[in-house]
Amino acid sequence: MVMKLNRIRLGVNVDHIATLRQSRGTKYPDPVLAAGAAEMAGADQITIHLREDRRHIQDRDVRIMRQTIGTVMNLEMAVNEDVMAIACEVRPDLVTLVPEKRAELTTEGGLAVVGREREVAAAVNRLNKSGIRVSLFINPDPDEVRASVECGAEQIEIHTGFYADAKTPARAVAELERIRAAAATGGKLGIAVAAGHGLDYINTRDVCHIPEIEELNIGHSIMARAFFVGLDQAVREIIQLIREEEGAR
Repeated sequence: MVMKLNRIRLGVNVDHIATLRQSRGTKYPDPVLAAGAAEMAGADQITIHLREDRRHIQDRDVRIMRQTIGTVMNLEMAVNEDVMAIACEVRPDLVTLVPEKRAELTTEGGLAVVGREREVAAAVNRLNKSGIRVSLFINPDPDEVRASVECGAEQIEIHTGFYADAKTPARAVAELERIRAAAATGGKLGIAVAAGHGLDYINTRDVCHIPEIEELNIGHSIMARAFFVGLDQAVREIIQLIREEEGAR
């Protein structure tokens, strides 16, 4: 069984810094510097998504961050040959396999592992051979959790977007229960459990109470808050929130 940690790790996604840079084609703001600032504020991990269309994070960012990140580098990516080759070359600490659509504003759902076990297992095996741990970003579905274990992943990241986007309190409660059930399945099967997508300074609180969750990946809300209070304080505030809530687990 996976040893449960008393402290939830925080992964800070700095993609939106790169989005701002790419919107004007400038050299600033630099996500590399944002990663360093987030780490100094207490982040346990830096998460970046190298998309096939390179809409925000660039190859240059990945290579520099591999040399500068002092905590854990989590590279999100689709099962795409171009990006897979870069991952195997750079060898981040963790790769999180995610679905990807060119037209989407942000990741719309979890990776469909069920029915694609052979393809996903091959990608996991290839990354493992390069010394990279693999997490699968999946919908909150026990069947997807079981399929992820069968594919050899060391971790799952439960997609919390449906919960975060719920339009009514009743829908939010239902979606939170789906997350809870998927996390419990992961705990029983001995796979590490993370969660992320759409989490903010309000809805993160209830997610922190799920005992199997060991890691949260949060980006957009932290960067939005940083516009008003600075990145250092924005990261420290979410860490304080997590610490307050995890004590009730």
